[in-house]
Amino acid sequence: MDKRVLRGDILGRRSQIPNDDISAHSDMISDRLYDMPEYRDSTFIFSFISFKDEVHTHDIIKNSIAMGKKVGVPITIPKSRIMKISQLRDFDRELHLGFYDILTPKDEYRRIVAPESVDLILVPGVAFDRRGYRIGYGGGYYDTFLAKVDEDVIKIGLCFHMQVIPKVPTESHDIPVDYILTERELIGCK
Repeated sequence: MDKRVLRGDILGRRSQIPNDDISAHSDMISDRLYDMPEYRDSTFIFSFISFKDEVHTHDIIKNSIAMGKKVGVPITIPKSRIMKISQLRDFDRELHLGFYDILTPKDEYRRIVAPESVDLILVPGVAFDRRGYRIGYGGGYYDTFLAKVDEDVIKIGLCFHMQVIPKVPTESHDIPVDYILTERELIGCK
């Protein structure tokens, strides 16, 4: 099955998850994340800002900032399909709806930082397999971004258990995540 068909199938099934379950499962995933030594030892986290029926990351971002960690969030540049990291200091004050109706830093709060600053990346995806490969949303932003990140940086895919599939079709440029966190388990991919 090709990525486009898989993407449509899984997004359709994910959209059927009741909101209460999305919240409860997101809380379980957050709790698992906070227990990971890789999270506890991190100093600068790069996280996607969840929207719609994704694993909720808003509280992860807010709690990480409250713990004294630095947090970067994406700024996407659609024309060139590039993603940059902007350090976020105040979730409630510094964001507004941007491209694709995803929260993004307001212009006056953009603080671009180098990818080398980051030591942990929370990666979104439509589907993951247990090897760590993913199907994204089709924009290519994370594929391009992850190719520029040092391979020692820990990459954790956040998804619901129903998004873990037997095998993702891969291409030579695909970069797997190190771990996948679901409401049911932590999957080590290396």
